[in-house]
Amino acid sequence: MTEEQLREAAVKRIKKRKDFYGHLVAYVIVNVFLVFVWYLTSRGYFWPMWVMIGWGIGLAFNAWDVFGRKDVSEADVQAEMEKLRGRGPGAS
Repeated sequence: MTEEQLREAAVKRIKKRKDFYGHLVAYVIVNVFLVFVWYLTSRGYFWPMWVMIGWGIGLAFNAWDVFGRKDVSEADVQAEMEKLRGRGPGAS
């Protein structure tokens, strides 16, 4: 990768991380507010649970996208290129 490509990839990863943290903060603030409303009104059936579960599933997928997937490293690319050239380990 060129320096410009590395920079673009780094900026993209930083933006995804910042977007995730913004999503997490919104999740916490909204759900704390909903629990507060539940507490002040009925204290019966815990209805905020459904918002927490639904939104939490989306948040979990967002976290997996940001933190769970391993990007292809330069070493992986170089090793595959060597295999294709027929010079690396495991070359056929």
